[in-house]
Amino acid sequence: MQTVTSERGVRVTKVLLTGGIIAGPLYVGVGVIEALTRSGFDPTRHDLSLLANGSWGWVHSTLLVTTGLLAFAAAVGMRRVLRGNKGGKWGPLLLGLYGLGLVGAGFFAADPALGFPPGTPADARDVSAQGLMHLVSGSIGFLGLIAACFVFARRFASSGERRWALYSKLTGIFYFAAFFGIAMGSNGSGALLTTVIFGFIIAVILGWAWISAVSARLKRELT
Repeated sequence: MQTVTSERGVRVTKVLLTGGIIAGPLYVGVGVIEALTRSGFDPTRHDLSLLANGSWGWVHSTLLVTTGLLAFAAAVGMRRVLRGNKGGKWGPLLLGLYGLGLVGAGFFAADPALGFPPGTPADARDVSAQGLMHLVSGSIGFLGLIAACFVFARRFASSGERRWALYSKLTGIFYFAAFFGIAMGSNGSGALLTTVIFGFIIAVILGWAWISAVSARLKRELT
């Protein structure tokens, strides 16, 4: 599998893959801190993207851009390792699309909604041009990650690595279901809204965990 042979090339690839290892914990850790400390934010009603609004909104925007760049770096590292192997082209490309989608979502903040930040009408759901770009960027990125999971699932299956194939496939399926759920149910309320938001939060955590796991695996193979 390994196509990086020079000592310098191995070092560079390891650094790139390390980006994929740390991106998930960084996103989840900072996101949790934001959700617990931002005034007026209710994780049972508000999507994490809303944290890009308000006086501290720059923190979440920076988080999206930073972790998006780290995911893109991991995709480059995966491409360097898997070049010439099954799934070695489209898997990394699709993961790179996810990273770029996060960067775009960071540049274009979601519109204030559902009473957040404080002062926003409780029934506010208007979508501006910037908010639309946020939705488009995020959606393209999420679909890229979902597709990457299935590409890697086929790659692992073809090499007889059934557990990794199943892990990748289940991650893609759950992420797709959660993404579809929040796309269809984000205009709901009460228990439905809470369910789709928590389902998507779990999917985001699982997706980042998968990126970290695959990055760490490929980094070990280089070693």
